[in-house]
Amino acid sequence: MKILIVCLSLTSIMAQEQMVYDFKKEAPHHDWRIVNDGVMGGVSKSDIMRSASGNGLFRGYVSLENNGGFASVRYEKSIKNVQGYQYVKLRVKGKPSIYQFRLKKNKREEVHSYVQEFDVTSEWQTVRLKLSDFYPRFRGRSLNLPNFNADKIEEVAILIGNKRKEEFELEIDSIYLSN
Repeated sequence: MKILIVCLSLTSIMAQEQMVYDFKKEAPHHDWRIVNDGVMGGVSKSDIMRSASGNGLFRGYVSLENNGGFASVRYEKSIKNVQGYQYVKLRVKGKPSIYQFRLKKNKREEVHSYVQEFDVTSEWQTVRLKLSDFYPRFRGRSLNLPNFNADKIEEVAILIGNKRKEEFELEIDSIYLSN
């Protein structure tokens, strides 16, 4: 009977968080894909690498030239049993600005993403984004569709596009799902 109780407790603990990406353990420059406004003729530039302290470092500049205006980095991963969680949490710091965290529940069937904005400061912080508050967006426009409500995620992304030219730097320790 004692063994069963221990197993149930470990299962409960494991269900409270699910790592999406741990930048200290994984290689962001291999796993994440840069998608900037060059897909539309823009000239914004960005890169993702490991910082000197071992975190992910997404940095570059956003340009408004040639109808540009965004830089992003995307990671494909099949994450299941998402409805068991309430939040996406990011441990981040960087040059103060506003970023978007984006989810895709089905890359093949949907062109839109589910989006939430978050502020970044120069001090480490844990940003907590409620999954049910992610709203659908496509090419900068909100869509008349329900908010995120799925049991899987196939892609996560971070985007910066504040309708101004700016240099940016975002240091990321980890991204995970949480209750």
